[in-house]
Amino acid sequence: MIDGLKQKVLHSTHDLLFKTVHGRSLIYNTSWEDPRIDRQLLGLTADSRVVMLTSAGCNALDYLLDSPAEIHAVDVNPRQNALLQLKLALIERGEFADLFAMFGTGSHRAFRDIYAQVRLRLTPEAQTFWDSKIVYFSQQSKKQSFYYYGTSGVIAWLLSRYLSKNPVLCSEILNLLEARTLQEQREIYGRIEPLIWGRFISWVVRQPLTLAMLGVPRPQIRLINEQFPGGVLGYISAKLRHVATDVLMHDNYFWRVYMTGSYTNNCCPNYLKQENFELLRRGVPRVHVHNASVTEFLRHNPGQYTHFVLLDHQDWLAQHDPVALAEEWSLILANSAVGSRILMRSAGQHVDFLPPQAKTALRFFPERTAALHLQDRVGTYGSLHFAEVT
Repeated sequence: MIDGLKQKVLHSTHDLLFKTVHGRSLIYNTSWEDPRIDRQLLGLTADSRVVMLTSAGCNALDYLLDSPAEIHAVDVNPRQNALLQLKLALIERGEFADLFAMFGTGSHRAFRDIYAQVRLRLTPEAQTFWDSKIVYFSQQSKKQSFYYYGTSGVIAWLLSRYLSKNPVLCSEILNLLEARTLQEQREIYGRIEPLIWGRFISWVVRQPLTLAMLGVPRPQIRLINEQFPGGVLGYISAKLRHVATDVLMHDNYFWRVYMTGSYTNNCCPNYLKQENFELLRRGVPRVHVHNASVTEFLRHNPGQYTHFVLLDHQDWLAQHDPVALAEEWSLILANSAVGSRILMRSAGQHVDFLPPQAKTALRFFPERTAALHLQDRVGTYGSLHFAEVT
């Protein structure tokens, strides 16, 4: 009984910690899903009407390159929406070099002046956030990069500071990022893996605070512990090994930005490539940002949407609020046409937690997603799922 009570207290503490972190902070400073895979599955056209979770907004801008009719970026965390709004405002402003300095390099010497020029393009909520946080882009700050702010960025910065104490390891990590072949990557990672997974790093990645700051709720931890040998530590080490040895690293901007604090001109999200800038600038009016849950958005904005990108939030809903999960799916299906496409990810291997009406109304394509999942440059999800409404 004592062990059960202790476990219950630990779970409640973790849930409260996760809720507190997410209720007060910017979590994701870059999107942690590979849009190259997404766009292959989604098949966006000029008639597409997309509903997606905002995250850091990078992938909304990536989808915009396919010129869909509408993209509705929806998030319950207004700080995530404020981040996308700032990116949109900088694109609309029309100076690519300033956009790249702030979101490519991660800092700008004139960040305050640039912010002053775009501030009125933001909603009042976004203005309030950036009025106090625009210093994230200061070259004079201790961290010197926007990508070491926000809760996920803080974890990346702390780990980078720890790893920087080993010059050999730092040099090998840079070699890994520049490697051109999988064989070269495997040789490098074979040398650095024992150096990464020391006692301290292994302890850090198991801590509830670390996982909460990285955006991992307890239901996802439960899925990992139940379905993956070695639990969270085994899961993360295996995923990192896969990314480092089975997926080419030279264009893996996801891991580069957290290891170095910046992108390069050749290794960055598509919205930071100059050849895409004018197309994005013309498309800015097609992106609409909403501070809401998916359910709230659909309730207040009914329509026939062709694509839904749900990320992994249903892992949390399935555990904490199955009634809300069923309501969300009821509204998704009510606002979808036959053939509407739905993309989601999970920390687990399966989406058997879906409510009955979703299971009967969707046709999944596991043969397509299984192959693409292995090519994912992020590599941290347990599974990828793509379905069409029947």
